[in-house]
Amino acid sequence: MVDSCGFESFHIGDHPDPRAQFVAQEHGIDISHHVSRLFSMEDFNNFDRIYVMDSSHFYRLNRLARNEDERKKINYILNVVYPGKDLPVPDPWYDDLNAFEKVYNLLKPACEIIADNITQMTKK
Repeated sequence: MVDSCGFESFHIGDHPDPRAQFVAQEHGIDISHHVSRLFSMEDFNNFDRIYVMDSSHFYRLNRLARNEDERKKINYILNVVYPGKDLPVPDPWYDDLNAFEKVYNLLKPACEIIADNITQMTKK
């Protein structure tokens, strides 16, 4: 199971930004039905990996983690492509459509690697 969530309560129940929807649709992905939710402590129980986009989320989750096993689940999503670099994904919110395209292009290889790893794990 793959899911996404955030940390800002004022976005609960919102659909993705129209610019994000447009870019995703341009790449054949429909995210229009996705609805924002907050991170929950249950996410530590429900997921094997928890990927973050930036250092504020990384440190916040590390503070919330109740033990070392939960901390081991947390990683920057771009570390999948650039191991150990802890690179942030820039927030395109205050920018134009091109910024959303850049974010898509940053995340695509990471998501493909994650999907390939999951596929390989399920074949074992």
